[in-house]
Amino acid sequence: MTAADPDKGVEKLEDVIVRSAEQVAGQVRAARDAISTVIFGQDRVVENTLVTILSGGHALLIGVPGLAKTKLVETLGVTLGLDAKRVQFTPDLMPSDILGAEVLDESSIGKRSFRFIPGPVFAQLLMADEINRASPRTQSALLQAMQEQHITVAGVRHDLPKPFHVLATQNPLEQEGTYPLPEAQLDRFLMEIDVDYPDRDAERRILFETTGAGETLAKAAMNADAVLAAQRLVRRLPVGDSVVEAILSLVRSARPGPESGETGKLIAWGPGPRASQSLMLAVRARALLDGRLAPSIDDVLDLAEPVLKHRMALTFSARAEGRSISGVIEQLKSRIG
Repeated sequence: MTAADPDKGVEKLEDVIVRSAEQVAGQVRAARDAISTVIFGQDRVVENTLVTILSGGHALLIGVPGLAKTKLVETLGVTLGLDAKRVQFTPDLMPSDILGAEVLDESSIGKRSFRFIPGPVFAQLLMADEINRASPRTQSALLQAMQEQHITVAGVRHDLPKPFHVLATQNPLEQEGTYPLPEAQLDRFLMEIDVDYPDRDAERRILFETTGAGETLAKAAMNADAVLAAQRLVRRLPVGDSVVEAILSLVRSARPGPESGETGKLIAWGPGPRASQSLMLAVRARALLDGRLAPSIDDVLDLAEPVLKHRMALTFSARAEGRSISGVIEQLKSRIG
């Protein structure tokens, strides 16, 4: 009787990962193609949103009205086979309107007991529309849910369904009467995704596709179990030492201190370790979305801005000079690329 060869066990594990990656990558690409039949001219937004979900995270979508942010979330729910719900955030929205509340029931024999009625947060894909219009108290109600995947009402823990993702939207205009998201909540979002205007050809297609007699409907390409399997696979994909060093160098240089050099004088505060974790997951998810088995330094550079920019702030003097966070991140990327 001979001892098992450890190399064969490693080879088998690698073969399983390769087969799983090929299968999952095909499903994810099918989902991306299904979304593109409904959402036009926002390929980068769709890709980054899918990367966020594959990474198991939450995304903050920022753009002016009418750029299909709500439609994107609805389409994602159908295409990925997730239970999607939408909450319109307003100044009078209360935490119980999101989380749910206990009500007092009385039975036919007069016995009274409390019953929990779950709120819209009990969804696999929650759209928090115009999240910055709700009060800080209501915004913070999402903190525990986003980070810990459960909520506590009247001292009782209630687990949220899996997967659970928050896609929040924010309007960059009409900031009067809004409550800017605190840094603690911003850090819960894996990415901040800018939704820009479509180009001319895309807008031409939008005109014809959306104003005719028929409307293209999204089709399911995955289900919740497939999404969970993809998220597990993302965490198993190998990451080369050069990519890990690029992530560490980039995130650490985005903080004020000696590692950022002269650029650090422009930064008031920078990203914490959660940014490194987010970037590590995001580059793996992007590789899987492209059908690759391992991420590259190009993935790090491409995803640096959406992962880092909401986790940084510039000094007053830097803002007075007209510097921007995007410009500072470009400087930091040039030191790596």
